Amino acid sequence: MPKSPSLFDFHLLLHFTIFSLAAADAIAAARPITQQFKEAPQFYNSEICPKIVGEDDESDNGTSIFLCSDQSVHVAMTLDSAYIRGSMAAVLSILQHSSCPQNIVFHFVASATANASFLHATISSSFPYLNFQVYSFDDSSVSRLISTSIRSALDCPLNYARSYLADLLPSCVRRIVYLDSDLVLVDDIAKLAATQLGDNSVLAAPEHCNANFTSYFTPTFWSSPTLSLTFANRKPCYFNTGVMVIDLDRWRRGDYTKKIEEWMGIQKRTRIYELGSLPPFLLVFAGNIVAVNHRWNQHGLGGDNFKGLCRDLHPGPVSLLHWSGKGKPWVRLDANRPCPLDALWAPYDLLQTPFALDS
Repeated sequence: MPKSPSLFDFHLLLHFTIFSLAAADAIAAARPITQQFKEAPQFYNSEICPKIVGEDDESDNGTSIFLCSDQSVHVAMTLDSAYIRGSMAAVLSILQHSSCPQNIVFHFVASATANASFLHATISSSFPYLNFQVYSFDDSSVSRLISTSIRSALDCPLNYARSYLADLLPSCVRRIVYLDSDLVLVDDIAKLAATQLGDNSVLAAPEHCNANFTSYFTPTFWSSPTLSLTFANRKPCYFNTGVMVIDLDRWRRGDYTKKIEEWMGIQKRTRIYELGSLPPFLLVFAGNIVAVNHRWNQHGLGGDNFKGLCRDLHPGPVSLLHWSGKGKPWVRLDANRPCPLDALWAPYDLLQTPFALDS
């Protein structure tokens, strides 16, 4: 008669299972990307679009004048293997809804440890006519400053690349629209890019002044007279850093990368927040930004940072849908457990499925 498994046997099996899963995750992370993406249709400018003067020329240092033109709409995004499917969908949505798609320049930031040639080739194969550059981000420049947060995905050094755009992009690029990779636009990005920043503001983003701002920082922060005075004479409101219009010239002059790094250094010594790369931006900019209409960031569609449950749209018109939070639409679609709003992301998915038929 077979012997019943003992408690020791159960624990041994459990540890073996955990080890096997961890090993499988490590192998999967190291495995090269096998996703294949379809080629997107080519999009053309309308007659009203300005011609980029000297777009076929190069400046003295070899930089394309097209890439430096103030008449171009400059879009910055990060690019990595984990989110490349989302990035491809975002790019397609931007081009599809733009009146002047040929005047858009994409600035992709990839980790220095990533396979940059593969990422470049993947973008080129799906968007042969896209104006873009890929920049290498040295993870070590920020990894020493990163503190653990409530979700491991938020601790990726590439999440902090948005703080270094002024250094990474050519100095001739004076204004950019920064976008996360888990969103799609359903409106012309030129409208967002044209946001007026006034005389002094460095960035613009949709503000949410009804959010509980105190919750973004720990009691240690608020109990410190020195730290809490950071927001004196400011009306700080939450804003999501996944959609921002940034004046890079003003950023450079104000050395805002250093200001963000200083707060990250304080966080390393004294835990003053729990959420990744967002709080340093709030500490530096909250209360001093230009508010953009909420239609430009219908965020939170990925649910919270723990369960990623389905959510509904906020009231009002929509120009940009953002799956911030734990749940990503491509993951839920692949698992056959999509949320209703994931159907709005699916039309922009360029993944080549094995059973796809040629049209």
